[in-house]
This record gives sequence, structure tokens and C-alpha cells, in this order.
Amino acid sequence: MTEQSTQYERFCKEAFDRLFKKLEVIDVAIRGNGKPGLTLRLDRVEQKEQRRGKLLWLITGAAIAALVSAVAAWIGRGGA
Repeated sequence: MTEQSTQYERFCKEAFDRLFKKLEVIDVAIRGNGKPGLTLRLDRVEQKEQRRGKLLWLITGAAIAALVSAVAAWIGRGGA
């Protein structure tokens, strides 16, 4: 063996192996590897938040429309 490969075996190989294992764990967490990963879970959260926002505006609009209709009906009957 050469001096460089001996130094690699002695100092670097074990550290690189640990780093590769940690990277694999991170990659599995992000991509999911058969389970919902962080990417998919974040996408689901964003979709739910978008639907919730639309629903909130729909409810707010309906409440304002009902309030305006009630005020208009009250004014039409002669008010106070």
C-alpha cells in the first residue's frame, strides 16, 4: 500500500463511512423511501393551508353577504 492509502484507511475511511450513513438517514427522512417523507408531508400541509384559507374567505364573504342582506331588509321594512 502507498502512504496515502494507508493514511486514508487510518484516518478517513471510518469518518467517511459515518458521514455516508448520516447522509442516508437524512435522505430517507426527506424523500421517505416508501413512507411519506418530509417533502410530501410539507406539500400536504401547504395544500391544507391553501384550502383552509379559501374556506375562511368563503365563510367571511357569506357572513358579510348575510349581514348586508339583513341590514337591507331591516331598512326596507322601515328601520328603527
